[in-house]
Amino acid sequence: MKRSYKQMITSVRGKVMILVLGAVFMLPLASELCAQEGRIVYIDSYRIRQEFKEFIEAQEVFNEEIDEWNEEGLAMQREVDSLETSLEKQRLILSPAKLKEKEDLIETKKAALQKFTNDVFGPGGKAEQRNEALTKPLLDKITTVLEKIALENNYSFVFDAVNGNIAYARKNLDITDKVLEELAEIQ
Repeated sequence: MKRSYKQMITSVRGKVMILVLGAVFMLPLASELCAQEGRIVYIDSYRIRQEFKEFIEAQEVFNEEIDEWNEEGLAMQREVDSLETSLEKQRLILSPAKLKEKEDLIETKKAALQKFTNDVFGPGGKAEQRNEALTKPLLDKITTVLEKIALENNYSFVFDAVNGNIAYARKNLDITDKVLEELAEIQ
């Protein structure tokens, strides 16, 4: 029996639809089996940063240093503002040479403030370097703990719920508590 082109297309479409539906229904089952085997888990790095004592202490030290740098920058800005205000009040009575001298002083102070701001808060500045110096040892420690837990429990993947764009995950796959417990033990 010879089938028409329309019948063949309908038949092929039906078979493709069955395959697609089968794949759609098998995907959650496959991920469920993989998750049940304990191979995929996640952590909440925000919680680790909020609850890991050493991280909290490092953040406090960093915040104090940032506050000191901010105060230093504000003092420099206040000095520039004061010089500008003084210049505006005296502008009419100053000789051209004295006016130029005061304007040059203000420009020098502004340049020093800009250099300070760039040196401290700019890319690769003191703040960035200090943050890295404070957090790198802690991040290394966290990574070591994560690797240990992953190897002990045969986890294939450990995702970060904060940076990993996890739209949904079961709470029982969250190993953040294990990581925090291990970090507490090695302190």
